[in-house]
Amino acid sequence: MTKMTTLADLASARQAKIAAAGTELPAASYPMNELAQALHPASQHLVIEEVIDHGPAARSFVLAPDPSRGTSQLAPFQPGQYLSVRLRIGASYLTRPYAIRSTPKEAAAGHYVLTVKLVENGVATPYMWDHWQVGTPVTTSAPGGELFYEPLRDARQLVAIAGGSGITPFYSTAAAILDGSLDAELTILYGSRKADQVLLGEELATIAAKTPKVKLVNVLSEEERPGFAHGLIDAALIKRFAPAGDYSVFISGPTAMDRFVTKELAQLDLRPGRVRHELTGNTARPDHFAGYPLANADQTFSLTVHTRGQVVTIPARASESLLITLERGGIVAPAMCRSGVCSVCRSQLLDGTVFIPKELDHRRAADADFGYVNPCVTYPTSDLTLAVPVPDYALEFE
Repeated sequence: MTKMTTLADLASARQAKIAAAGTELPAASYPMNELAQALHPASQHLVIEEVIDHGPAARSFVLAPDPSRGTSQLAPFQPGQYLSVRLRIGASYLTRPYAIRSTPKEAAAGHYVLTVKLVENGVATPYMWDHWQVGTPVTTSAPGGELFYEPLRDARQLVAIAGGSGITPFYSTAAAILDGSLDAELTILYGSRKADQVLLGEELATIAAKTPKVKLVNVLSEEERPGFAHGLIDAALIKRFAPAGDYSVFISGPTAMDRFVTKELAQLDLRPGRVRHELTGNTARPDHFAGYPLANADQTFSLTVHTRGQVVTIPARASESLLITLERGGIVAPAMCRSGVCSVCRSQLLDGTVFIPKELDHRRAADADFGYVNPCVTYPTSDLTLAVPVPDYALEFE
């Protein structure tokens, strides 16, 4: 009969092994953690390899990994996703989302391409025009955003509706279809005021000429030209060029365009879940949205911020989102999409009142119940107090 081992015997044997063991912890590598870090790094440290001009108001920046700062390979992405670029301009700490114009295959080979339009009265793009050159270090987030084809969610036939620099995620999608890494069909409706404002027009036309799976329709609202559609991207125009059968609609562009197209799509008999949106960064002025208290439009309030164990009070313009106010006040605030969707900037409103446009309010019901807001789409309507979390990358700004 085998002798039974008592609990006391087990305890004694365990203590003996512990006493005989060394004091150094064994080195351990967890493959799943390494994979997660490669796919979703907290930060990517990049360097500009090339700058390409597209006329006076648009540039492409070719970015490569910067091993000297800890990034040896680029995170993979889905065509249509973006990077959040982190900038320090004077006393302000900014983030700006820019769609990746290149393809996943190019990322695997070591390059992202961001194509950016100059906003003359803006903050970020004039700084980039003046300071970004070959050799400039750049820090970004991992790829983010939901404006990509997912066969479990989307129809295989896609209608992409773009305005301005909102064409860049669809360039990536079209190029990925051409190189065979994406199995879908794409019709692009690209709205511009005039022909000379069309971004990447020749490049997109070249892609469309090489594959029947990509169709390009340039739509001009302020002039008529041969080879261009004329007017606005309304329900009639969408129906005219959309493929037969089931299709998904992806929208990327300025807030005004998104609002107009969304209303037009309501006239079409699309299946639920077939429309996806991505705004190009900051939203329009709050007084352009229904329900805004117009008496507040020109006021300036006081914003008290609890962050990093400190309390800071800064002025808050009623016409600017709380995120812009935080950045203008020199506070490092978490942010990514800047359009109210990702909730990375989620902060708690401790006191005061705010206005959030209904169509941009993507908070969970629990967040709304417990006073959490997304500062990127939240505007002050009184003096207020906000608790702002510290982003993981805060020390990189300093």
